[in-house]
Amino acid sequence: MKRENTMGRRIDARRERVPPGQKLTEKFPVLDLGVRPAFDERRWRFTVEGEVENPLQVTWQDFVSLAPKRQQTSDFHCVTTWSRLDLAWVGIPFTALAEVVKPTAAARFVVAHGADGYSTNVALADVMADDVLLAYELGGQPLSLEHGGPMRLLVPQRYAWKSAKFLRRLEFLTDDAPGYWEQRGYHDRGDPWQEERHR
Repeated sequence: MKRENTMGRRIDARRERVPPGQKLTEKFPVLDLGVRPAFDERRWRFTVEGEVENPLQVTWQDFVSLAPKRQQTSDFHCVTTWSRLDLAWVGIPFTALAEVVKPTAAARFVVAHGADGYSTNVALADVMADDVLLAYELGGQPLSLEHGGPMRLLVPQRYAWKSAKFLRRLEFLTDDAPGYWEQRGYHDRGDPWQEERHR
């Protein structure tokens, strides 16, 4: 009786989850603008504004109480060509936040602003996907500063520059407003399966 090559099947299954031009890593490289704002729970505020019926400004405790948290496992693809599979995240689903703030019919884009001065634009339709999180735990621990803590946007179906670190503000807009890397020639959408790295 021939023995099945289950290891080979597992390796093939993992490869199928890696977009073109990407290489798997077990490390989690750290890339940012070189500014990592310290987290002071007493002063931290998160704001949602723009084309929403219920603008929001909350403290850290109010933020984590906004909606039930969700655990999920997601792959993570960086435009610099590395991919890391099966990262365990915890956070608030973006769709749950949207139920609280209620985007207007005119809202078509969201700009995510980090406390480090970084920003990135995402189509509202893209962040309304089921796997988009406002993530504040990684691997069973609070999200570390080096990975964008205390909270970052997580958009698994886009290159990682769309998953803004140190998230402090979301702005819902009618018109597109390119962010930090988009203004420097990066693709507006950033779909890794289409290799949308640059314009």
